[in-house]
Amino acid sequence: MSKLLRAAVIGVGYLGRFHAQKYAALPDVELVGVVDPNPERAAAVAKELGTAAFAGHAELAGKVDLVSIASTTESHYRIARDCLAAGLHVLVEKPITVTVAEADELIALAAGGKRMLQVGHLERYNPAWLAVRDRIGTPLFIEAHRMAPFKPRGTDVSVVLDLMIHDLDLILPLVKSPIADLRASGVAVLTEGIDIANARIEFANGCVANITSSRASTASLRRMRIFQHHEYLSVDFGERKLGFARKRDALIDAGDTNESPIDSESRIEPPGDALLSEIQAFVASVRGEAVPGGTCTGRDGREALAVALEIERLMSKQGIQ
Repeated sequence: MSKLLRAAVIGVGYLGRFHAQKYAALPDVELVGVVDPNPERAAAVAKELGTAAFAGHAELAGKVDLVSIASTTESHYRIARDCLAAGLHVLVEKPITVTVAEADELIALAAGGKRMLQVGHLERYNPAWLAVRDRIGTPLFIEAHRMAPFKPRGTDVSVVLDLMIHDLDLILPLVKSPIADLRASGVAVLTEGIDIANARIEFANGCVANITSSRASTASLRRMRIFQHHEYLSVDFGERKLGFARKRDALIDAGDTNESPIDSESRIEPPGDALLSEIQAFVASVRGEAVPGGTCTGRDGREALAVALEIERLMSKQGIQ
């Protein structure tokens, strides 16, 4: 029987509460407690899940083996640093930190202490992405759109760090090539930060990615289109819908106009629980078990953050506020 792992969740607002629920439902994992700067919220979540409420994350040392950090972005570095230094395995929500230097320090701490540092880029565990990722070979062109209605939650960061970073996290390891050129533009609509942003990334291997994100939309939209040699793939993350179109191996006779040279198909993946899958992958990694497709490591989170910050820098340089 596997060793019982002791878990805690730091920050039990909207997303952190769901983290706590998943841990509480896992076999061979004990949800020891939750932490939140709002004592009433911590107490309410603790009561709901039959666990304890702690006043601060420092109280967790020696009581747990792993933590999820779902606090504000600005607090990620400080809390993750303290937890890693205390010998805990850490799953920190995206973005990993505010700066690349902070991310580098956390990565070094985790490596030095031989502890897991995973970043909560949830879209990696979307059922549609899990179904299509192994079919993607060498992308030539990628187009991504991620739109969402305005919500006050998440506005502590720009739309780049709130939404676009999801697509950056998927695209960077997919292309596996250095960035040769990066261009970006964006505007503030509903907040003082950037609410609509577009980035065009040209990679050294010739692949181009065009990414648009907005949190000032009237409806939600999370789609990616990937073009590779003789094939086109589309992923609708919200509807879990996949589309494939591929050039036939045998070319249609030029005189035959009744049959298309393209084979196409579409399907909808069954519902899944992306957050549960993410937490299960984290727990498996802590146990030293192999995780199909791997996890979003601290290094992965750092790379997505670095590009996101460069996109923000370029927009700031252009005077875009």
